[in-house]
Amino acid sequence: MSDQLLFNPRTYDPAHFDPETRRLLRATVDWFEERGKRRLIEDYRTRAWLGDFLAFSAKEGLFATFLTPEPAAGQDGPDKRWDTARIAALNEILGFYGLDYWYAWQVTILGLGPVWQSDNAAARDRAAQLLDSGEVFAFGLSEKTHGADIYNTDMLLEPDASVEGGFRATGSKYYIGNGNAAGLVSVFGRRTDIEGPDGYVFFAADSRHPAYDVVKNVVDSSKYVSEFRLTDYPVGAEDVLHTGRAAFDAALNTVNVGKFNLCTASIGICEHAMYEAVTHAQGRILYGRPVTAFPHVRRELTDAYVRLVGMKLFSDRAVDYFRSAGPDDRRYLLFNPMTKMKVTTEGEKVIDLMWDVIAAKGFEKDTYFAQAAVEIRGLPKLEGTVHVNLALILKFMRNHLLEPADYAPVPTRLDAADDAFLFRQGPARGLGSVRFHDWRPAYDAYAAVPNVARFRAQADALCTFVETAAPDEQQSRDLDLLLAIGQLFALVVHGQLVLEQARLTGLDEDVLDELFGVLVRDFSAHAVELHGKDSATAAQQAWALDAVRRPAVDADRSARVWARVEALAGAYEMKA
Repeated sequence: MSDQLLFNPRTYDPAHFDPETRRLLRATVDWFEERGKRRLIEDYRTRAWLGDFLAFSAKEGLFATFLTPEPAAGQDGPDKRWDTARIAALNEILGFYGLDYWYAWQVTILGLGPVWQSDNAAARDRAAQLLDSGEVFAFGLSEKTHGADIYNTDMLLEPDASVEGGFRATGSKYYIGNGNAAGLVSVFGRRTDIEGPDGYVFFAADSRHPAYDVVKNVVDSSKYVSEFRLTDYPVGAEDVLHTGRAAFDAALNTVNVGKFNLCTASIGICEHAMYEAVTHAQGRILYGRPVTAFPHVRRELTDAYVRLVGMKLFSDRAVDYFRSAGPDDRRYLLFNPMTKMKVTTEGEKVIDLMWDVIAAKGFEKDTYFAQAAVEIRGLPKLEGTVHVNLALILKFMRNHLLEPADYAPVPTRLDAADDAFLFRQGPARGLGSVRFHDWRPAYDAYAAVPNVARFRAQADALCTFVETAAPDEQQSRDLDLLLAIGQLFALVVHGQLVLEQARLTGLDEDVLDELFGVLVRDFSAHAVELHGKDSATAAQQAWALDAVRRPAVDADRSARVWARVEALAGAYEMKA
């Protein structure tokens, strides 16, 4: 039986996309399958640069087709556009075969962000031509001392009359993917002659320029995560992408676009690892029985499966809000850090659950799982830590839970359209004014599903908490306490989009019930954590314990979901 909820290269047919998108996605799958597992793992272990993959991408026009917005495509045809739905599909495929491949693509997306937001037509034309030539891009924001603290950048631009435009840039950047090979690096810096935000500059640099020095790869990986240094690098008018506050906004808005990709990469990693784990567990005999005959093993693998399904449902629905966003609908600003924080940490849980089952097998050098167990850790830590994104999510809690607004329903967005708003998001502020549609109807539609009903009661309880026991001014400075509350809120948002997507796709209610049983347990665990926080008041402690619930248990339902998991054994194995 082929599980239609998980990506399987043997059966993959993205028929919901246009013909050229289908061709490119299928060609990418076929390229990896033809290389085989041995080559895939060997390249990972020997830290081989991704030249073969980038050559394939250049030949097929993969990056150019998927990452050139329609206005920059000119007369090149209707297939070039920035379409978040098909970008998400490619994220999943690249994650499935290895995070190194995804990373080269991801940092190309980040590098293009400031360019596509720029009014500099020459720079945009240059970027389009570089994409057509198969070049990769890089995003020069982070620094060794300051990290991504853009208020304190040490990349300095000295005005220079000898350069038409014109500046000389000196400074270094750290942790910059593709910095060794990028045809264009979007670099953030500040002018030496202007103080404050008006002095910010985003400019385009070329990694092949003599004044651009690649210092080293800062990680031990096929990913080239560079440290580079510019010394009197000439920056002309044709290189300047943004100045002043617009440069600051371009940095944050680029991250808004780029960090969304982490969720679907995490999904791809988990899917490949799950096929390996279930196949191994089903074939492993202990004490005369298959490992999968043990109740705790079935529970762990079932939990892993439904968590993974939840990751996919949430991410797929978040795509719709991203693609439907506009100046009057910025709900994506909540769902984006949710995909970055919640989906990627769910991915870690999925891998850990499976690893508990397969144990030593997860270390073996001829498995994909061995690299998955390492790579899954990176995604929650890229494009802002879990804590940074959780703190961002908290900014939306009161409006989301208590102050719903009217919006027209957002449809499933698989249409072949350019997501133009992503490159005209405007100033990166005003989060407190973002409003959301009522979250309750998504839950009401599944009120007859026992664990959805129990989780809904917990969500209602969180609303009561916000109204009656919210942190006071002093507690609001206790980030440790706030993050525990943020985890509770994130679960409500996660459940909402899962249910919306379940309704749109007709998800099996057994799977949904099993998944929400896991979410009930998660909410209870975070409530207990809140109860134990040093600064929690007596009222907050009492609320926390009262919010603990036991999931509805149904042995027949669990057996039916287990049958879906068991059927994954042997459903896919990459050829040697």
